[in-house]
Amino acid sequence: MKLVLITGASSGVGAAAARAFHRQGARVVLVARSTDKLDNLVGELGVNALAAPCDASDGAQVLAMAERILREEGVPDVIVHCAGAGQWKTVEDTSPAEAIEMMQAPYFSAFNVTHAFLRAMLDRGSGVILHVNSPACVVPWPSSAGYTAARAALRGFHEALSQDLAGTGVQSCHVIFGKIASAYFDNNPGVLDKMPMLTRTIPTLSVERCAEALTHLAHYPRHEAISPFILRLYVSFGRLFPRLTRWMLRF
Repeated sequence: MKLVLITGASSGVGAAAARAFHRQGARVVLVARSTDKLDNLVGELGVNALAAPCDASDGAQVLAMAERILREEGVPDVIVHCAGAGQWKTVEDTSPAEAIEMMQAPYFSAFNVTHAFLRAMLDRGSGVILHVNSPACVVPWPSSAGYTAARAALRGFHEALSQDLAGTGVQSCHVIFGKIASAYFDNNPGVLDKMPMLTRTIPTLSVERCAEALTHLAHYPRHEAISPFILRLYVSFGRLFPRLTRWMLRF
C-alpha cells in the first residue's frame, strides 16, 4: 500500500487529493496547521488516514514531523505540495512581512518537506514529488508581485530539483492549475476583480478534478502538467510571445 503525504491537506485541493488517494487504497498522511480540520478529515476517511499537524514553513517542525513519520509509517511514495496562500497586491501595498508570509507557502513549505524526506526517498530509489502551482509562475499579471514571486520560487525549486534527481528514480512534477473553485477567493475579497479578462475564457476547475489529475500524475509523472487544456495553450503562447502576453494580461 502506497504512502502519500499531502501538505495543505486541511482544505481545498489538498483535502480533495487526500480523499482521492485514500479511495485508491493509499495510506494518507495529512499535513497542515489546522489540527481541528485535519482531525475532521481523518474522522471522515477513517482507516489509513493520519493527521500530522505541522507548520510546513517551519523547518524545525517539519523535521520533527518527518522523523515521526519515517519511524512509524515509513518513507512516502508520493509527496503532494498543496500548501499555498497569498494576496494579489502591488509592491507598494505589500508589507515586507506580507511578502515573507507569501514566500512561506508555497515555497518554503515545499522546500522544508522535500528536504526532510528526500534522502530516504533517494536511498530507496523511488518516489514522486508533486508541486501544485499557479499560472502566475509563468505568465504574471498586474497587482501580484509578492504572490508571483513566491510561485516563481516554487517553479525554480522544481526545475533545480529535477536536475538533481536525474537518474535517481525519484521524480519531481510541476503541476499548474487554472482558476479553482475553492475558498481562496472567499478569503481574499477583491481578487476576482483583478483577474485579467483573458482568464474568463478558461474553465474553472473543481477541487475534485484537480485531485483526479494529481492521482494520475502520481502513477504517471512528467516534468510539467498544465490543466485545463486551454491554459496549456495560453502558457505556451506566453513563452513564445512574452511581450505580447504581458500586454494582454494588463486588461
